[in-house]
Amino acid sequence: MSLRHLTAGESHGAALVGIIEGIPSGLPLDVATLHAQARRRKLGFGRGNRQTIETDEVRIVAGVRRGVTIGSPIALIIENRDHARWAEIMRVDAPEDDAPAARAVHVPRPGHADRVGGIKYAREDLRDVLERASARETAMRVALGTVARTLLSQFGVVLASRVVRIGTVVDTTPWRDVPSEVIDASPVRALDRDASAAMVREIEAAREAGDALGGVFEVLAFNVPVGLGSYAQWDRRLEAEVGRAFLSLNAIKGVELGLGFGAASRMGSQAHDPYEPGDEVRTRYRSNNAGGIEGGMSTGQPIVVRVGMKPIATLMKPLDSVDLRTGEAVKAHIERADTCAVPAAAVIGESLLALVLAEAVLEKFGGDSLDELVERVRAWEATVRER
Repeated sequence: MSLRHLTAGESHGAALVGIIEGIPSGLPLDVATLHAQARRRKLGFGRGNRQTIETDEVRIVAGVRRGVTIGSPIALIIENRDHARWAEIMRVDAPEDDAPAARAVHVPRPGHADRVGGIKYAREDLRDVLERASARETAMRVALGTVARTLLSQFGVVLASRVVRIGTVVDTTPWRDVPSEVIDASPVRALDRDASAAMVREIEAAREAGDALGGVFEVLAFNVPVGLGSYAQWDRRLEAEVGRAFLSLNAIKGVELGLGFGAASRMGSQAHDPYEPGDEVRTRYRSNNAGGIEGGMSTGQPIVVRVGMKPIATLMKPLDSVDLRTGEAVKAHIERADTCAVPAAAVIGESLLALVLAEAVLEKFGGDSLDELVERVRAWEATVRER
């Protein structure tokens, strides 16, 4: 069995739509669980006022009956509340006259999909590009990822995230196992209070300057079954799927696992994870420099993904650009945006990793019902303890 998911919808369109197929029957699922993760996506100092407009309430319209999944595709809808003010601009049917569309965009923003998307899809009005290229789409990916996360929780997989850098400020605190509510309580979802306060100040300075900030966040998965993924073919390696998922997220420019680029400066004796005898298992790792994945397969260690995010492309003091209608030099288009979205991206990253791991679990163990899947995972874990 494999897991597939799709999203549809524009930033100011009527709604975001998502379908996830391959979730076994019998999984308890309710809107409260979906809403809890949707609220976390809205967190973070530096977000724009769109977060106060949208409630991101998710409606389950297919695939769930009486509180449990039934094995068929699950369909979700998030209505865009802001669409009420954009209904004419984003109308689906053709207008009766040839009047130009309101709020048309002809000046691309450096760093955004605007210009290349307009070329690729032959759209003169770049709003046809930016509406779908917007990070608003991730509200639905979080919803779909929450379904996957709920499945993983049935055999003890836990996901977490934190921010380790915003702009020039770095939180050097080693990861410590704390409830997500503790991290979420930080305005920037960092562990160290002093670093958190410094990050807030840097975001405030960027906002006053009409600029934007990127950063680095970390996503972790605990209690992942051993042996997900494979070395047998290049496209079955687990870290390849992890990289693809995170690089599909808006503004992401770098992904590393474990030591990542740090391993390049170490001797082999300092980069790899020695084995030693264990109490409950025959062999255990002394460290986790590999970040939970070796040879394309999960090791049973925590999976640690570190992700670099560039600043948002919309700047309140815009960069130089060109009006595509006239060829004149002008300042770039301004579209409502965040000053910094790194804390939110970290939460989104949890859902992305959940989708990858849930797919890998279903590929390895199969099962059309939850009971069947859980039984197979438990049997495998008992076997692994002896190796």
